[in-house]
Amino acid sequence: MLAAAYINVCRHSNTHRALLKCFTVSKCARHFSIARKLDPTIREFVSRLAQKQPGFKVASKDVRVLSQPSEFYKNLLNIIGRARRRIFLSSLYIGFSETELINALDDALRRNPGLHLYLNLDYNRSTRPGPLSPILALLPLLRNHEHRVHISLFRSPKLSATMSKIVPPRFNEGWGTWHAKIYGSDDEVMISGANLNKAYFSNRQDRYLHFTAQPALADYCFSFLQTVSGFSYRVMATPDGPALHWEDTSVLPWQIQSKAERVLSEFQMKHLVSSVSSTSSEEQAGSSDVVIFPVIQAGQFNIREEEHTLSTLFDHFASRGYCLNQEPVMNLTSGYFGLSKEYQDLILKSNVGCSIIAASPKANGFYGSGGLSGLIPEGYTLLEKRFMSAVKAASRHSSNDSDHHNVSLKEWERDGWTYHAKGIWLSPSIDSLPVLTLFGSTNLNSRSANLDTELSFVMATSSDDLRQKLQEEIQGLHRWAVPWRGGERKVRWRTKAIVALVGGML
Repeated sequence: MLAAAYINVCRHSNTHRALLKCFTVSKCARHFSIARKLDPTIREFVSRLAQKQPGFKVASKDVRVLSQPSEFYKNLLNIIGRARRRIFLSSLYIGFSETELINALDDALRRNPGLHLYLNLDYNRSTRPGPLSPILALLPLLRNHEHRVHISLFRSPKLSATMSKIVPPRFNEGWGTWHAKIYGSDDEVMISGANLNKAYFSNRQDRYLHFTAQPALADYCFSFLQTVSGFSYRVMATPDGPALHWEDTSVLPWQIQSKAERVLSEFQMKHLVSSVSSTSSEEQAGSSDVVIFPVIQAGQFNIREEEHTLSTLFDHFASRGYCLNQEPVMNLTSGYFGLSKEYQDLILKSNVGCSIIAASPKANGFYGSGGLSGLIPEGYTLLEKRFMSAVKAASRHSSNDSDHHNVSLKEWERDGWTYHAKGIWLSPSIDSLPVLTLFGSTNLNSRSANLDTELSFVMATSSDDLRQKLQEEIQGLHRWAVPWRGGERKVRWRTKAIVALVGGML
């Protein structure tokens, strides 16, 4: 209630500024106790981030770091099976052939008359034409549980009404997608980069963090999805098949930029304020040793919290002095590695050593595809070549693995597998465990920065056990990483021409 009054009454007044200052001080003080427990490398950064982003304190015993696609899928089914009030799932799409998953959702709804299911998916990806269109797989859920299944399809406004009639299906996703990956029920939530399709359950590597007994964090994620559904299509079942309904008559689907920017900004401000006064039982007991900050990146709506967060992080390191062999070390990975200019500059101009893992061409999800999409792995090779040229020009490259203050690039390749993991881990030095990680949906590339709508999380911890689990996560990914071989690969002229034309869409 206090947060609502703060948003609605004080937005343009001097009272607003006074209250904002008050809440900023309160929030900073609220996180000061846990910041004192954190490694000195990140204390000031966490305190600064707490002034800008909503934050949630968590006990490390309630955090699980999963490592395998099969674990992700099993955990997802268990989350659905435990649901009593709500299931909320956000993904790019649900595969047409995922009958076991659909049946699990149907069974949960049948067992619990008060249970509601909320799905947030991408409009273009979910409505591809043909008999295997993902949206068709959802029809039984809508028909069997008409008033308890709520499906929202987000459509990127980057593609205008005129262009949407010209651009062929499948290519229309190049103008931006709904990309947030949130899988929760009741008071637990799993954050990943994985979608809901067979490969992601079996042989497509990603990251997966599961948080249990976290009502505040789960409420935040659920509210975020509900907010986005306010400028998305609603799916309804008719005798002839699925029908799409646009409920907001005040704005056209391809003209939602102003509304989306406003409501998402207000959403974050509301949760920034409300998180000051909310106190979990773990916090009261003094057992919180983890703090989590959600960050939204939606460049098409002028919301760039992820960029601002990483800029703050690197500015923090630039202002500090370090002893030899005690420089902070960053591990970074992306299945679609093509750093935006801003991120590349942050890394190359910093004093932070950075070890990067990208997907090899064979581990790229588009490897072997027909048509133009088959050129995508080669396009990423071109982007990697350009990046490594910039690394050498900045004198940040070394072939010696002991030069930990430099930037290195490796590629992930495992027979029969593809690579979709993304995120950042930060360690105070080469010999210490991670103290901070960025995880979620972002690929940390130009597309994520400017076109897709992303939700990611910064997590800092003082728990030795959780830090060890994060280290094991890094080691698990490095197990299949080999030195980058892109410099030896040829890139055809037509790939160069296509990247020049649509490089920011890769």
